[in-house]
Amino acid sequence: MRRKKKKIGVEKENGGVRLLKRGRYGILRVIFSRAGIMLLLLLAQIMFLAFIFVSFERHLPYVYGVALALLILMVFVLLNSGGDPTSKITWLVITMSFPVFGLLLYWYTVSDIGHRALKRALDRAAERSRGLLERDETVADELNKCAPVASGLSEYLYRNGGFPVYRNTEVKYFPLGEDMFAALLTELERAERFIFMEYFTIEEGVFWGKILEILIRKANEGVEVRVLCDGTNEITTLSPDYAARLRAKGIKCKMFNSITPFFSTHYNYRDHRKITVIDGRVAFNGGINLADEYVNLKVKYGHWKDTAVLLRGDAVKSFTAMFMEMWDMNLKSPELSQYLTSSDTEFFEHEGFVIPYGDRPLDGFKVGERVYMDILNRAREYVYIMTPYLILDGEMETALKFAAERGVDVRLMLPGIPDKKVPYAIAKTYYASLMKSGVKIYEYVPGFVHAKVFVSDDSEAVVGTINLDYRSFYHHFECATYIYGAECIGEIKEDFLSTQEKCREVTKTSMRREKLSTKLM
Repeated sequence: MRRKKKKIGVEKENGGVRLLKRGRYGILRVIFSRAGIMLLLLLAQIMFLAFIFVSFERHLPYVYGVALALLILMVFVLLNSGGDPTSKITWLVITMSFPVFGLLLYWYTVSDIGHRALKRALDRAAERSRGLLERDETVADELNKCAPVASGLSEYLYRNGGFPVYRNTEVKYFPLGEDMFAALLTELERAERFIFMEYFTIEEGVFWGKILEILIRKANEGVEVRVLCDGTNEITTLSPDYAARLRAKGIKCKMFNSITPFFSTHYNYRDHRKITVIDGRVAFNGGINLADEYVNLKVKYGHWKDTAVLLRGDAVKSFTAMFMEMWDMNLKSPELSQYLTSSDTEFFEHEGFVIPYGDRPLDGFKVGERVYMDILNRAREYVYIMTPYLILDGEMETALKFAAERGVDVRLMLPGIPDKKVPYAIAKTYYASLMKSGVKIYEYVPGFVHAKVFVSDDSEAVVGTINLDYRSFYHHFECATYIYGAECIGEIKEDFLSTQEKCREVTKTSMRREKLSTKLM
């Protein structure tokens, strides 16, 4: 007997918040879940090893000989490759543990099967945006006069990413997700032309429910509403038909890079951005996804510390262009240009300079990491950093240590309660080396730090989506807001210092007292 499909609709849940009814997940959700994939790989490996021992018992010495030859070959290949030292060491460990599988996995990863069409589309989209987001040379000259060192970073972002520097932009800093939540609802209610929302994670609950209620109402009023979220939502938080059900409510919705039954390194590239643009006049950016734990409506890992910024003014154009690039990489320039003019004429001059920027994998420019390293290399007094994850390559580790060794007060704030135990343990492998160079490390006792913040020398800051980890630097689509000389920089510094009071400082003694399970991991 065939099961009836659930009708598309809304229901009252969570204190009257309107949510879409849950859809059917299907077998693909199970197969392509993390647990499902790991189980399948484990079973395949056990079956293969059993087959080898049964079928080639007499020839095991030859098998070991071939494995040794492959290992030696792999060592020579890695030593002559162009990867960074950390990556080479990782591949050596994998190959030494699994010579045959390690070689095949390395070939599969380096060949990057499935990414070529994506890269071509990205290149076209970047060129189109570059032509529409022209830099105001007067603003660039002003930055060069008042801050020549920051002007160099501005030049890098424009030359290698097409991201201009702006003035006439108000920047408001939110030290918690709850603060952004209230402002976001207010601005969504004011929408008249369009609402663009791009997020890594969307999960049904009070937070998304209140937003969804506004989006459905605005769509019915004729406002153009687009929602873009990463395809991993289909196997983690949302049903595979969720986009279709939103479209039935008048909301244009897409899943970026949905997981399908095809093995490709294409799936390495995830959309980790968090952007909201309203009428081209207001943009939100930061670490906050659209799920209840991000605004402390649900407790998963203690208190959730996250941050965001609101931009109001000229700089919103860059976030509009970033969204439309991801929405349709084949979009024509006239279609994009209609969204780059704001309906709000009440823009007033504000202190400081603002550069919204994105990081795209496959373009050869590690923009996210380069911005962080530039701030560290130019700092004279301090650099305060919030990050949920610490998985560094050799270059970033050197930059952090060198800044501290020059006498810069470098402080890192990380979670006290982890959301993922393995990355939490990996982060601790860097502690001793960083502390030896003078880097101070703090762990947030009340819970989880998800903020991605740099603030330095009372003059510049970055708030965005870019973690201090390998995936953010190499594999994710990311975005952030670089701020120089704006009033909010003092607020960002003060937020770090006040949050630090709720942290424990990591010491040699505390490291010795770590749980044995964490040390083993």
